[in-house]
Amino acid sequence: MTHPLDSWSVAPDGVREREAARVVLMNRRGRALLVRGHDTDQPDRSWWFTVGGGIEAGEDARAAAVREVREETGIVLDADALVGPIVTRTGIFDFFRETCRQREVFFAVWLDDDSLAPLDVAGWTEAERDVLDEFSWWSGAELRTQGLEYFPAELPDLIDHLAGGWDGRVRELGVARD
Repeated sequence: MTHPLDSWSVAPDGVREREAARVVLMNRRGRALLVRGHDTDQPDRSWWFTVGGGIEAGEDARAAAVREVREETGIVLDADALVGPIVTRTGIFDFFRETCRQREVFFAVWLDDDSLAPLDVAGWTEAERDVLDEFSWWSGAELRTQGLEYFPAELPDLIDHLAGGWDGRVRELGVARD
């Protein structure tokens, strides 16, 4: 079995890295759909994060975002439904096995509550089935108080902001150690 980090490339500085597209899926009640996952090599450590993943060769960030949403949730989006990019950042992830770097671009989508059919995980890869645990809808306030880590650290504030719509400003969060 392959390790989830095996698909990440190794940069000249020796750190595994990748480009990623992430999507903040918002419902009309001001909650975001988040995924809880865990570290393969440290299964008792888990955290909440947005839907999304690596951008594949020849793919742009919008196409990757649409693909990742479909694969991870079963929700089929048109690229025109994506708002943004709303946030960019570089996350430094301290996994138990090694430290990795991910350059991320975030989009947002507002879903009608009526369209929220049961989520479909049939598109999960073997690696995703190994590390993804559950989905849940969170407001910023709920996420702040639930007790597990979440990434990026600004995620509750971002959810609160998006609950009222997007102001058109791309937020650059810089480099953050997660």
